[in-house]
Amino acid sequence: MNIYILFIFALVPILWLVISMGASLLKAHIATFSVLLITIVLALVIWQMPVINALTAALEGALLGLWPIMIVIISAIFTYKLSVHTKSMDLIKQMLSNISTDRRIQVLVLAWAFGGFLEAISGYGTSVAIPASILIVLGFDPIFAAVICLISNTVPTAFGAAGIAVTTLSAVTGLETQHLSWFIALQLSPFILLMPFILVIITSKSIKGLKGVIGITLVSGLAFVIPQLVAAYFLGEAMPTLLGSLCSLTATILWARIFHKDKCAAASKPIGIRQAIIAWLPYILIFLLIILTSPLFSALSKLLEHVKTSITVYTGQNPGHLNFKWLSSPGTLIFISAIIGGLVQGAKIRDIFRVFIATLKQMTASTITVLSIIAASKVMSYSGMITVIATVLVKATGSFFPLVSPMIGMLGTFITGSDTSSNVLFGALQKEVATSIGANPYWLAASNTAGATAGKMISPQSIAVATSATGLAGYEGKILKSTAKFCVVYVIVLGLIIYFGSRLV
Repeated sequence: MNIYILFIFALVPILWLVISMGASLLKAHIATFSVLLITIVLALVIWQMPVINALTAALEGALLGLWPIMIVIISAIFTYKLSVHTKSMDLIKQMLSNISTDRRIQVLVLAWAFGGFLEAISGYGTSVAIPASILIVLGFDPIFAAVICLISNTVPTAFGAAGIAVTTLSAVTGLETQHLSWFIALQLSPFILLMPFILVIITSKSIKGLKGVIGITLVSGLAFVIPQLVAAYFLGEAMPTLLGSLCSLTATILWARIFHKDKCAAASKPIGIRQAIIAWLPYILIFLLIILTSPLFSALSKLLEHVKTSITVYTGQNPGHLNFKWLSSPGTLIFISAIIGGLVQGAKIRDIFRVFIATLKQMTASTITVLSIIAASKVMSYSGMITVIATVLVKATGSFFPLVSPMIGMLGTFITGSDTSSNVLFGALQKEVATSIGANPYWLAASNTAGATAGKMISPQSIAVATSATGLAGYEGKILKSTAKFCVVYVIVLGLIIYFGSRLV
């Protein structure tokens, strides 16, 4: 069959996903499950894939979606919900809202640094919903609060939820995670430095708004980007955003306390050091456990990594191998931290169990969505659909493909609302194209994640979270219009970085 006809057939699952989710025809879990069924039918009929191979390819994808992807997301949301249950999240909100009366500094602390921290720990909308709700309490316009948090929640998502997007990218491409992490961090560094300045300018509605806060704005960006680069190079995917956001949060607060004393807010209710530590304990434990099981402590890391189960599921040629790392998975570490933190904060075992069950129920539709989309991507990959799409794209763009590479990642997040799902959809495609045009496969695969971060600010799912948190149901179109112009500039600049970078690495 002609390759261009095959190309059209190969695009059908992706186009149906765009139509069914982009136009809100179906709920996400129904849309993605239908995509899986369509993909399997195409693989059987057009690509003549044996039934057993198609089914085992889908099963491999579903298992990969369950572990380590969904276990990280479920554990992260469980940690947050348990913090809400024990009221420790109320204390955290209070501590952050007492830092400054200057709105520019409040945006840097809450939308940028704290939002980045929430993205690192849990993601899944908490990094938009919580900062936006606090900003509204502080007197910000709800639409502005939603927009500023959506724009902030871009670069931190690359390594959000303990780096699950990068772990997934590694799994679908076969590329090593630490090298991918380093390239992603490099590509996003200019944006991390610039983002605090952009947020301040948006807040004050003029570049003149930087007057008096250039120092704290620069510190907020530097304190994020330097630790992120170091963590990506030496530790891999789990720590960059977590370490960067914590350093940025700490540095921004300290700078505000030292150099902007006149704008420090009076605490409505004093919070002692012991109270503060207990409130932050689950997140402190997550940080410590991830550090202790990182390559910095290689002996412990290797010991825990040996506790795993390796299986081969796909029955066709060149099957992948699934490794279930039971103790070293970030999901396991986050879950343990939540339990210990919850107990110290006074939660009873039965309460912890109820919160966990409530989390599982809340995440049912999301689990179906993630498992379906990853299962479909595996069928597309093993059947040859991804290879066909890559071949035609190479013919169409040639050596200029790196210019549009991040746009593909952005499209994936716009459709699915998730950097992780974008990597599942297009990660293997980026690698295939890189091989075809002689580019570094790590660089282009990384660009998919970098581009995916741009899609977060325009994704219907992200906007829905923002409107829910700010009571703005019905204003989705207005918010999208506000964020879209930033997204366009973001992805164009990133495309230039990827293109010229591809000629050097």
